[in-house]
Amino acid sequence: MNIPIQISFHGIERTDTLEEYVRRRAEKLATFDRIVSCRVALEAPHRHKSHGRHYRVRVDVAFPGSEIVVDRTPDAGRTHEDLYASIDLAFDHALRRLHDEMDRRKPARETPRRD
Repeated sequence: MNIPIQISFHGIERTDTLEEYVRRRAEKLATFDRIVSCRVALEAPHRHKSHGRHYRVRVDVAFPGSEIVVDRTPDAGRTHEDLYASIDLAFDHALRRLHDEMDRRKPARETPRRD
């Protein structure tokens, strides 16, 4: 199943390699058959004085009745200095959130009564 994916770049040069990497990560979300759309924003908000460039990745996944937004914003550490690592973190978090949401939506199973 192909998920409609929209990728936007802000302060980052768009490359085919980067876009293909994001699309491959987004396709892993296809195990959830009810996903309507996936929007991904890649940003380089500012150049940090002592740590270099940090990246911000936002993943917005929509499905009937709800939407999950994961926003990985740079922090004081070095976690977000690698754009590919930032993308991985954001998609891993989105996948966990989707699993949690789908588990929450499952109807509770009734346990058989023993008399």
